[in-house]
Amino acid sequence: MIQETGRNAPSREVLEKIFRTAWKIRVFETEGIKLYRQGLIRGYFHPYLGQEGIATGVCAGLKEGDYIASTHRGHGHCIAWGADVKKMVAELLQKETGYCKGYGGSMHIADISVGNLGANGIVGAGIPLGVGAALANQIRGSDAVTVTFTSDGASNNGTFMESLNLAAIWDLNFILVIENNQYAVSTSIGESTRETDLYKRGTAIGVESHLVDGNDPVAVYELTRQAAETCRKGKGPVLIEARTYRHMGHHVNDPGKYMPEDKLAYYKARDPVDRARAAFRDMGVATEAEIAAIEAEVSKEFEDAVAFSMASGEVTPAQFREFAVGY
Repeated sequence: MIQETGRNAPSREVLEKIFRTAWKIRVFETEGIKLYRQGLIRGYFHPYLGQEGIATGVCAGLKEGDYIASTHRGHGHCIAWGADVKKMVAELLQKETGYCKGYGGSMHIADISVGNLGANGIVGAGIPLGVGAALANQIRGSDAVTVTFTSDGASNNGTFMESLNLAAIWDLNFILVIENNQYAVSTSIGESTRETDLYKRGTAIGVESHLVDGNDPVAVYELTRQAAETCRKGKGPVLIEARTYRHMGHHVNDPGKYMPEDKLAYYKARDPVDRARAAFRDMGVATEAEIAAIEAEVSKEFEDAVAFSMASGEVTPAQFREFAVGY
């Protein structure tokens, strides 16, 4: 069964944070696509549109000192973890003021200083990185929790079960979040595995496992808080399958014709950003004026980030060679 959110509302502060974060991701991705279309972002761009409720809810349920590991569709994770939008846009535009000085681009943003182990262009590669961080924290005697975001496509990779099994054997403070958007590029989950309830893979090896509505950011937040508490009590790891649906193809140039129109309409009617806004308004008793002010503030933040990035210097071949040798 999908775990539904309890109606004991989180604090108003948390509800505002959830809405602000979800809206910030939506603006970043929507406006980022425009920058890509203008030829300002090179390489691939994998939008997080439609999945905002997962990153938002998970990161709101963690605390300072915890860790996250991301995926190739990682902008939402970085933003939800508190990334500076200026440095993110600069990274996408290959500017020297970006998080990785423009070398990482869209799929490799990282900030180790705050526990963001980074996005990753290799499907499933963030899982062993997260388990490694969780093991390191256990050795240090830290109660920090590490979350790795992964995908339904990655769940069929060997590293998925290998890493989760090690986390279980060692009782690590590790949460594996499957963002099940139901497609590995254009291959539907039903075409790649017989058992489409992916959380059951954790149950099979003795890991506490849950299925949650990934389009309900409050439910994701509540479940993540519970999972983190379980881990800090030494009873980890925990597996969470957050079921969702992206609003478009796998990347900007994928028209997504394989996505049934009725199913897409079903999930768009349950838009996670709309639900975050409604939760803030209804449970947080926010006024329409307060909501509009947050939306305007976030939009201005992105505009400022673009201006900052456009004024920043581009990475030169000489700088890249120096970086590569030094690294």
